[in-house]
Order: sequence, then structure tokens, then C-alpha cells
Amino acid sequence: QVQLVESGGGLVQAGGSLRLSCAASGDTICVSDMAWYRQTPGKERELVASITRGGSTNYEDYVKGRFSISRDNAKNTVYLQMTSLRPEDTAVYYCKAPQRRVPLLGLRCDDYWGQGTQVTVSS
Repeated sequence: QVQLVESGGGLVQAGGSLRLSCAASGDTICVSDMAWYRQTPGKERELVASITRGGSTNYEDYVKGRFSISRDNAKNTVYLQMTSLRPEDTAVYYCKAPQRRVPLLGLRCDDYWGQGTQVTVSS
């Protein structure tokens, strides 16, 4: 079992910045690749950014150049640095540890999600 604890959300004016954190504990062998998602009422949860254990990153177009995902493997923590925030960035942000399965090693980890942290950007 993996526990993901998020922090750093809050209220910020347009153009401001926030840094989200997600600390993993429990069966940390299940924590390899990580991702940030966001969701607003009435819409599906959408991918924001992802990062491999080795540090390779990927971003959706609507945040590219404004957001930066990073991690500290020693602390089992992933971060999302958000700058130039816009009202349309308002959402609940979730971190995710995707399923990790290596049958030959008997490794089988499920998807794990954080509880979510609210980000509100005022105009």
C-alpha cells in the first residue's frame, strides 16, 4: 500500500505562483514514475505532467513553459512548480503513482492517488 500526501495548494491571483508537493510513503518500491493530474467539477480528470524515476518529463501543451515537474527520490517526493497561473488553472490537483508490474519479479503495484489539493486562481 502507498500513501500520497499532497500539500501546497491555495488561493493566488492571476500571474502568481504556487509549488505543490506530494510525499509518498508505505511500499515505496511501488513508486517509480509519477504524474500530476487536475480536475474541475463536471469534467474528467486530465493529465498535467509526468516524470520518470530517472527524471524524464512530459507536459501537456496548456501548461508547457509555465509548469515544471521535479522529484527528490531520497525524500520520495514529487513537486509541481506552477508559475504564470491563470483562472483556468483553477482545479483540484492530484498526484498519481501509476501501476507498476514486473511479473518475473513478482512485483504488482496498483494505481495510487493522493487526496487532492485545491488550487484557486482569481482574476
